[in-house]
Amino acid sequence: MGNIMKGILLAGGSGTRLHPATAVISKQLLPVYDKPMVYYPLSTLMLAGIREVMLISTPHDLPLFEQLLGDGSAWGMELTYAEQPRPEGIAQALLIARDWLDGEGCCLILGDNLFYGHGLTPALRAAADQSDGATVFGYQVTDPQRYGVLELSPSGAPVSIEEKPQSPKSSWAVVGLYFYDRMAPDIAAAIRPSQRGELEISDVNRTYLERGALRAEKLGRGIAWLDTGTHESLLEAANFIRAVQHRQGMAVACLEEIAYKMGWIGLDRLRSKASEWRNSDYGNQLRRVVDEAATP
Repeated sequence: MGNIMKGILLAGGSGTRLHPATAVISKQLLPVYDKPMVYYPLSTLMLAGIREVMLISTPHDLPLFEQLLGDGSAWGMELTYAEQPRPEGIAQALLIARDWLDGEGCCLILGDNLFYGHGLTPALRAAADQSDGATVFGYQVTDPQRYGVLELSPSGAPVSIEEKPQSPKSSWAVVGLYFYDRMAPDIAAAIRPSQRGELEISDVNRTYLERGALRAEKLGRGIAWLDTGTHESLLEAANFIRAVQHRQGMAVACLEEIAYKMGWIGLDRLRSKASEWRNSDYGNQLRRVVDEAATP
């Protein structure tokens, strides 16, 4: 991979739509079937080849994320943690991470977005390899008014982006995964809060669009995008992950497996984790990976 890129995982917010389940715990720590929700976006960053990640959350939840994930060395990564004292918009993450980014490009992913499917890794790698401009991803939905909406020209170039429009110009929602060059924190610093009092990520993307520096990629039918902001969508995501894992006998978002296949950790690390978690399905999956690796 030619381009050095860092990852920002935004796991803040108050999760009020999931109360009382999230009254005392971040929704990104809730399970999606057999593992914490945060494993899924973290695995997406890993598949993009990103090893340095800053996780941003509330002062209350941050210690729990640190307890769960540690410093990232378990996966051959570097994890850093930062506070978002109040939820003031997705784009605020770029300002919180500004010094840490230190002039490098980044991939910003939302902690409640799950991606899975054929063709996902090449799409992530291609976006991570871009050294200038920004890349957003569009996904066709039946209820686009709930999202940032992407209007595309006949050739597939982005024409406009609107945040939660009353009358959407297309059915392409912008997913919670954004690749930016080093200009993103400066752009975020220049935008003004919206009527909701938030720094909108759509305004950052629109600035790139106005500069002619925004790429939009469609996520095709082979890729599932699940956003887990409601009880229904959380249950749907859990059922989806269960179905995939049971049909294929393989784990989705198995961090140790990804790290091993990326060459970030060795077989010994994999074997010790499989032994430590041998009573769980996740541990059994690690055992399968170890056995496959040991078979010539």
